[in-house]
Amino acid sequence: MTSPQATASFDPTITSEVSKMLDRILAQPATPEDMSIVQEQLGRYPRGMVAVGARCACGTPLVTITRPLLEGGIPFPTTCYLTSPEAVKAVSRLEADGMMKEFNAMLAEDEELRKQYEHAHEYYLAFRHELANRLGDSEEHIVGISAGGLPVRVKCLHALLGQTLVMGSGINPIGDMVLERIRGEFDPQTCRCAIQESTQEESAHTDK
Repeated sequence: MTSPQATASFDPTITSEVSKMLDRILAQPATPEDMSIVQEQLGRYPRGMVAVGARCACGTPLVTITRPLLEGGIPFPTTCYLTSPEAVKAVSRLEADGMMKEFNAMLAEDEELRKQYEHAHEYYLAFRHELANRLGDSEEHIVGISAGGLPVRVKCLHALLGQTLVMGSGINPIGDMVLERIRGEFDPQTCRCAIQESTQEESAHTDK
């Protein structure tokens, strides 16, 4: 099915940048091992997973790239889906501590931050649109919807961090701030993967 959004218009610079991102990401589709690890992370089969958008320093998937249309015609707007248990736990703690309220207050008071956040929304939409076109998925039921509350409020820090991990710093200002605030518990450059550690321990035990 061809995306009905084939004529969608985005800033040419953003379109070019997200296209390069997807070239890099889709050059290595999700492997059976990736799927198995993510299934263990989530406790369920990762429906619609086409690639890994970000990895830990050890290679373990942190964020999946999920197609816009799941099997059965189910629309799925959260393209950059955070799966790392360590990241999810650290972000959940931030949310429990009331950080979303603080970020929403920052958005209400800082015009420049709002503009950057709106820009992140356009990046998300352009990224998903390019993915949809490449996969032949329809975006009919999620037109204009990105993730995490973008572009006007902060609703889910997990989704915003997912965008930062996939697209890099400087795209989503809230996602960037989330990453900085949880570095003591999670850092993509420092492996703290419980699944990876468990696998290594099992391997060592088997070799004895």
